Amino acid sequence: MAIDTPPCDAVSSSRLELYWVPLGAGTSVGSHVVRVSGGIYERLSAAIRRRSPRPLFHSALIAHTAKGRCVVEMTPAPRHGLAEERGVVGGGAVGSRLLGRSRVFRYEIRRWFAGVIPDIAYATDSPVLISSDGDEVEHVLDLLPDVPAAVWGRDHAHAGEMWNSNSVISWTLERAGLAERAGTPPRGGRAPGWDAGAEVARRVAESSGRPSMRAG
Repeated sequence: MAIDTPPCDAVSSSRLELYWVPLGAGTSVGSHVVRVSGGIYERLSAAIRRRSPRPLFHSALIAHTAKGRCVVEMTPAPRHGLAEERGVVGGGAVGSRLLGRSRVFRYEIRRWFAGVIPDIAYATDSPVLISSDGDEVEHVLDLLPDVPAAVWGRDHAHAGEMWNSNSVISWTLERAGLAERAGTPPRGGRAPGWDAGAEVARRVAESSGRPSMRAG
């Protein structure tokens, strides 16, 4: 089911929305590869833990601000184009830091005003309203350059699962004190990496002696 998001000039108030997108949604060859590989991963994970396989989801944020609509997500780093034009504020290696020396094995974190999320039309039970407070929305956007440049697909932080796009979203919401408002993925699904991001964020708060902001 397609989801329409308002253009920048139609936004009348600040708000932060979370979107749950089925892993590998879409009709492209890349989407098919992600869907198949994700399904294999989930079936293996379920077998190891002796549970039934569950739908997998990728998360992304859309912030509506006075400056316009801003999309927040982790994506593979494209081979061409200027990072500034995509609102890139961070990134890291895929698989290993050694592989990350090549742009082919790098990801980027985007805080992209007037940007797009190609597969958002496939989002399920979305959007989830995280906040309609302008200060909270701006705080989330301000936190993004501080997201750890962890290696995608690895658990170097020993947080219990691999770091991925969901980790970026949960880390940011946890640091802002808004993670509980995200709820759980729809249809009894899972968002691999979500718990890792939240755990690493809590460690940052504990080590700095400054707990995450908690919304009242």
